[in-house]
Amino acid sequence: MTRAALPGSQFPSGNLWKILPLALLVCATFVLPALAQEKEKMWRTLSVSGRGVETIPTTLAQVSLGVEIQGKTAQEVQQEAARKSSAVVAFLKSQNVEKLQTTGIRLNPVYSYTNNVQRITGYAASNTVSFRIPTEKAGTLLDDAVKAGATQINGISFVANDEAIAAAQKQALKEATQDAQQQADAVFSALGFKSKEIVSIQVNNATAPPPPMFLRAEAAKVADSSTPVVGGEQEVEASVTLQISY
Repeated sequence: MTRAALPGSQFPSGNLWKILPLALLVCATFVLPALAQEKEKMWRTLSVSGRGVETIPTTLAQVSLGVEIQGKTAQEVQQEAARKSSAVVAFLKSQNVEKLQTTGIRLNPVYSYTNNVQRITGYAASNTVSFRIPTEKAGTLLDDAVKAGATQINGISFVANDEAIAAAQKQALKEATQDAQQQADAVFSALGFKSKEIVSIQVNNATAPPPPMFLRAEAAKVADSSTPVVGGEQEVEASVTLQISY
């Protein structure tokens, strides 16, 4: 029995079934070594993590301050807290502080205990804001904010400006990459292997840790003298992981 040739085919139908296995064999011959190379590349790899740290001077003070009022009625203390905090915010805006924002508004009852009986004796209201100011101006500004109506200085921390942090992050990434490469070179040298190529790169982080907060005081206690404020340094760190075949 003779098989009919496929329309448009240049090969007789009888030869087609002889050619097909040969074509599959040739295809497999090329594919299998490629798969083997990929598996070998994954099997023979070294993973190393490098770390880079850049220390930069801080130039900005991150300040948190506010107003707290106590009185007999909720409406009374809320209105007084709003009035004084509005005056403080207006003063801060006049000083062109950066990133000024409200961070808390609270109104709570004040309790007293007599013969194990709890009763409300009044209310306490507080409004807090945070902002940034050049460090060299922070001391004078804190004193003037108290004069404007602030009754609490909740905390102060020191940070570098955004441009300095971005530049430090890039430098820390370079250092982390170089550190990882040097570690890999040391391992390969000790074992007598030669590195081939980097098969993957992972940037784990490149961040500036949040600065710690310092100074918590009642504003009335520091209002009569100039408040000294001294900045410091900030660390920016990065971590990079390389996977290198050998």
